[in-house]
Amino acid sequence: MDICAVVMAAGDGKRMKSAHSKVTHSVAGKPIIKWVYDALADAGCDEQVYIVGEKQEEIRGVLGEGVCYVFQEQRLGTGHAVMQAEPFLEGRSGYVIVLPGDSPMVSEKTISTAITKMESADYAAVLITARADNPFGYGRVVRDEKGDVIKIVEHRDCSEEELEIKEINSSMYVFKTPLLLSALGRLSASNAQKEYYLTDTIDILIGDGYKVGSVICNFEDTLGVNDRVQLLQATKIMNKRILYKHMMNGVTIVDETSTWIHSDVKIGRDTIILPGSTLMGKTVIGEDCLIGEHTRLDTVIVGDHTTIDSSIASHCSIGDDCRIGPFSHIRPDTKINNNVTIGAYVEVKNSTIDDFTRARHLTYIGDSTVGKNVNFGCGTVTCNYDGVDKAGCTIGDNAFIGGNSNILANVELGHDCYIAAGSTITKDVPALSLGIARNKQDNKEEWVANKNRTHGPIKLDERRSEV
Repeated sequence: MDICAVVMAAGDGKRMKSAHSKVTHSVAGKPIIKWVYDALADAGCDEQVYIVGEKQEEIRGVLGEGVCYVFQEQRLGTGHAVMQAEPFLEGRSGYVIVLPGDSPMVSEKTISTAITKMESADYAAVLITARADNPFGYGRVVRDEKGDVIKIVEHRDCSEEELEIKEINSSMYVFKTPLLLSALGRLSASNAQKEYYLTDTIDILIGDGYKVGSVICNFEDTLGVNDRVQLLQATKIMNKRILYKHMMNGVTIVDETSTWIHSDVKIGRDTIILPGSTLMGKTVIGEDCLIGEHTRLDTVIVGDHTTIDSSIASHCSIGDDCRIGPFSHIRPDTKINNNVTIGAYVEVKNSTIDDFTRARHLTYIGDSTVGKNVNFGCGTVTCNYDGVDKAGCTIGDNAFIGGNSNILANVELGHDCYIAAGSTITKDVPALSLGIARNKQDNKEEWVANKNRTHGPIKLDERRSEV
C-alpha cells in the first residue's frame, strides 16, 4: 500500500511571540514537528511532504533533507495548504495522511488505527476525532445511524442540537489519495474569510456518494500548540507519559510533578529519580542508581550503582559505583571511570579521571589526565589557562595532593608522589617523590600588639564606647 503524508507547517505562529518557527519549539526535549514526523514514520509512512513558510530553514534544520518541502507563498486556509502538495500526490493510488504540524501529541497508534479503519469498510476518508468535555470552538462531527460521518459543522454554524455533540474534529485525516485530489480541485473560497477549507473536501466526497468514517482517539492526542500556555500543557502531558513509561520499566519516580525527563533518555531498572531532577538530551542511566535531588543531566552516560546528588553534568560519562555531589559540576568531554568520588563544589572539565580517585570538595580539574587512586586535597586547582591557551596536567596513579595546592599546566606528577599542602607546583614531580613549593614560614612575634591590631572583646568594647 502506497502511504504518504502531507503536514501543514507554514503558519507564522504569531501567538507564540517568538523569533523562531512555532513547530520547532520543543516538547519534552524534541521539536514539535519532529514528534509529528516520528509518529508518521512509526506508522510506516516514510514519504512525507511539509508545507512550509518563511521560516522553512528552521524546519529543514530539524527534519533534514529526507523529506519533501513545498513553500506556501500565500496562506489561504487549510485546503489551500494541502493544494500545494498536489504535484507530490499526483499519480499515487494509496492513502495520504494529512496532519497539522503543531500537534506533537498525535501517536503512531492513532494514525495506524485510522489507516486500519480506512481498509475496514472502503472509506474515502477517515477523520481522527475525539470527545471533548468542553467542545466550545471546535467543529462538531455529525454521524448517521450506522456511525458514518455525514458532515462537519463549525461551532459558529451549529444548531442547538449540534452544540450538544461532544465529538470534535481534530483536523487530522486519512484520504484515498486520488479522491482527495479530486475534491481539492473543486474547493471554493466563497466564504467570508475568502479561504479554502480542507473540511469542505469531506462534504464533497459525501456528496459524491462516498462513505467517510472516523476513529475516536484520546482528546489529549489532538491538542495543538499555538502559544506558550499550550506549549506548557503539551509538555506536561508528554512528560507524564514519559515518566509512566519509565516507571513501568522498573524506575522509581518519587515525585512526578517536579521530575522532567526528555523523550530520548534511557534509564535502567531499580534506579531512583528524586524530586527536582531534570534528565535531558540523550542521557543514559544504568541500573540501581540514585539521581537527585535537583540534579540536571544533559546527554550524560551513567554506569550502574552510581549516585549523583544535587549536581549538574553535561555531555560526559560517569562510570559504575561513583559518588557525585552534592553541588558538583561535570562539564563536557569529561570521562569519569569507576568508583570515583567527586564531592561538594568540585568542577571537572574535559578531563579523564581513572578508578578510585577522590576529589571530595572545593577542587577544579580542567583539561587533565588523572590516574587511579589519586587523592585531591580540599582547594586543589589545576591551573589550565595562561591567558592564551588551555592545557592541563598529568597526574599518575596513587598521587596524594595536599590541600590548597595549585598544579600548573603541562606539569606531570609521577605515580605515588606526594604534594605538600599549600604548594604551587610549576615543574614535574618524579614518581615516589615529595613536591614542596612554598616560602618558609616566618613568625613576627608581638606584631599584632605592636600594631594595635587586636580584635578581642576589650578592643571591641572600646570601639563601641567611642561610637
